[in-house]
Amino acid sequence: MPRQARQNSQTGIYHIILRGINKQVIFNDNEDRKKFLGCLQVYRDSCQCLIYGYCLMDNHIHLLLKEGQDPIAGFIKKVGVSYVAWYNRKYQRCGHLFQDRFKSEVIEDEPYLLTALRYIHQNPVQAGIVARCEEYAWSSYAEYTGSSAVTETAFILGIFDQDYEKAVQYLQTYMDEQAAAACIEMNDFAKPTDAQARILIQECIGSASLAALPSMDKQKRNSLLYKIKQLNGVSTWQIARITGLSQSIVARA
Repeated sequence: MPRQARQNSQTGIYHIILRGINKQVIFNDNEDRKKFLGCLQVYRDSCQCLIYGYCLMDNHIHLLLKEGQDPIAGFIKKVGVSYVAWYNRKYQRCGHLFQDRFKSEVIEDEPYLLTALRYIHQNPVQAGIVARCEEYAWSSYAEYTGSSAVTETAFILGIFDQDYEKAVQYLQTYMDEQAAAACIEMNDFAKPTDAQARILIQECIGSASLAALPSMDKQKRNSLLYKIKQLNGVSTWQIARITGLSQSIVARA
């Protein structure tokens, strides 16, 4: 059976999971973890991508990033090749360390961006390694609450509040919340393409015209937008692109 093509993110943001081949441990000690983060920094800069979050577990890695001048596959390949070459020299081994094909899911709106970041930060908690996200040393959580080295924190903190101290407080509360959201490790649900979403939206609003939404009476428009937002898998950013409305109008409806 041929491999399913990766879905492209309209925002350029992806949640990625890298696994050790045959569930092999990829970090034996803190030197290994520091080296991997160093590789992330080097290629983050050369590929001009943004890293919004990460978590290094013993045999897998979570990344939340925005694509830069290189496609995500190119960026991941560069980071992986650099780290594996160093790892193989250190442990006098040869061959692959990571599974050939990494998992990825698209992030198309701010609510799911925050959900994915919380899921990533809660991985050590769910694994029983720590009781709270803040206790784990090898995730981006500490960069959101202190100084940032690898992670671009301003964008996500700005979603919570424009005041830095308030944003950090809100983020800490959000990261500690129990959530049943299913990210790619548990659910490979494929979100609809824009073409598929357009059909779903038109069916949802019946005889109303998509083209007329931007000039429609606010109350009627918001009533239709509320119905559209109940559609499974259709993101607020998709709705904005398809209707011609701003993402903020869609989000508030």
